[in-house]
Amino acid sequence: AIGSLDELKNQTNLIGFTEGLDLHRPFLDEVRFSCEECGGTSERVPEVMDAWFDSGAMPVAQWHYPFEGKDAFELQSPADYVCEGVDQTRGWFYTLHALSVLLFDRPAYKNVVSLGHILDETGAKMSKSKGNIVEPWSVLDSRGADALRWYMFTATTPGNPRRFSENLVGESVRKFLLPLWNTYSFFVTYANLDGFDPIKKDNPPISDRPLLDRWLISSLNSLISTTTDHLENYRITEAARNIESFVDNLSTWYVRRSRRRFWKSEDDIDKKAAYHTLHECLLTLSKLLAPFTPFIAEKMYLNLSGEEKTSVHLADWPQVIEDRIDPKIENDVKLAMQLSSLGRSARSKAKIKVRQPLSKAYAVIRSKDDIESLPRIEDQLEDELNVKSIQIAEDETSFIDSYIRPNLSILGPKLGKDLQVFISVLSSLEEAERSEIAAKIRSGNQVTINDEQYAADELIVEQKDKEGFVSAQEGNIFVVIETEISEDLALEGFARDLVRQIQEMRRKASLDIDDRIFLSILGDEQITQVIIHHSDYIEQETLASIGDQTKTRSPDLSETIDINGVEVLISVTKQIN
Repeated sequence: AIGSLDELKNQTNLIGFTEGLDLHRPFLDEVRFSCEECGGTSERVPEVMDAWFDSGAMPVAQWHYPFEGKDAFELQSPADYVCEGVDQTRGWFYTLHALSVLLFDRPAYKNVVSLGHILDETGAKMSKSKGNIVEPWSVLDSRGADALRWYMFTATTPGNPRRFSENLVGESVRKFLLPLWNTYSFFVTYANLDGFDPIKKDNPPISDRPLLDRWLISSLNSLISTTTDHLENYRITEAARNIESFVDNLSTWYVRRSRRRFWKSEDDIDKKAAYHTLHECLLTLSKLLAPFTPFIAEKMYLNLSGEEKTSVHLADWPQVIEDRIDPKIENDVKLAMQLSSLGRSARSKAKIKVRQPLSKAYAVIRSKDDIESLPRIEDQLEDELNVKSIQIAEDETSFIDSYIRPNLSILGPKLGKDLQVFISVLSSLEEAERSEIAAKIRSGNQVTINDEQYAADELIVEQKDKEGFVSAQEGNIFVVIETEISEDLALEGFARDLVRQIQEMRRKASLDIDDRIFLSILGDEQITQVIIHHSDYIEQETLASIGDQTKTRSPDLSETIDINGVEVLISVTKQIN
């Protein structure tokens, strides 16, 4: 065959060829051809014309095609995708196609993933002469391969240049890998304590589980769908960022809101639902993460699946269960997150910590779907915002005064001497009219004042909370809290602060999470009232029995702590069975 080794061997004027000769430089330089006409000798020239053009032969060369490997070559040609740096656009990317079209009249690959250049953390091109290169092994040793991979996937889309440093890789650990691992560790810790066995057929049907579980299962199946679609279409960054967002919600919403379900001693349907829901979620996540973070995914999978002799990289890719996706529930919880975030912002604005219970909160929402959602998420919001009740309000006028001001940079030149008259008109508007105009401005709509139309950017809305209320807003959605704290609410807030301090003392005393304790709490009359009204809550939250054991046993830890300006002597003693 043309170009084969046999053809070379059969040349009569061949010099320097022996059986078993390595056909690479410098050994190939020994092979020459004699010329009968001139009596001279032909030998290989040392210069290389175009190494990258030669690289276009890779698809055939790797199989030694056409001399062998024909079936393997046909099976894999054209390739699904090729991946290299953007500087290969006129190099490898082009020559692969050029040779394939020349030889087979078809392209060499179906998709290309072109990678941008890697820059240093200031955005400068890495260079040894500048001394700004980063040794990969130092990053791998300090941060791990999965952290490096995750940063590369999520920093920017593949074609764009990306900054790189060990600190930036560390951010991927802090923002994603640690929350993921902490969630996994939380599950494993309590599953081991309770002897949870995922193989048991005691998992409640999805339809019977609480809304929080149904939301997570729905979100998980939506994640499978979007991740699969992104990867099949080579949208790597989008796939990774969606997983990152899911893990953030899993950690900061589901696990945080479900902690008591795992802590409680009763092995009821609610607890079983929590275990099975979180187990399914983490096991599926390990499969979705396998292409991105192979080592963490493997560790999680082997433990959660109980199949020690297999691998996540041999497991089937997760399949979407369509009837588990419920857009209404996902929208409900999305609204709950938004309103909770606004409520916490309002508390921060009022300088009232979340542990302090409040009487009421109000939600000003105008979407019909959101109004219908509120009753379904009411209990979540009351718990998140630590309020006794949350109510829908038609508008914000009961809590907020809105004032309309001209945007002087635009209306000053436009109105000229009439500007002061216009300011007087704005000052004379009734409260209801001001609120209506303010809502339109926030929505970016034109408004009519004294039969004249004004664009939204020509006017400025200034708002002031009314006495006894503090608000936070996002677009046309408001959350308003009542700031008055009654004596009963103050005692309850003190009890929550007390619980937090006791939990910290448990940690300092190196107690296990399931250790029960005796508590001695001594202080002034306010402390006495807190114990009288909230002892059940304190005991339940801290696995404690309140009673002074210090006369018969030395406590494991005693501390005098200042809580809201009040000194409290707390003693913690581990109960011995």
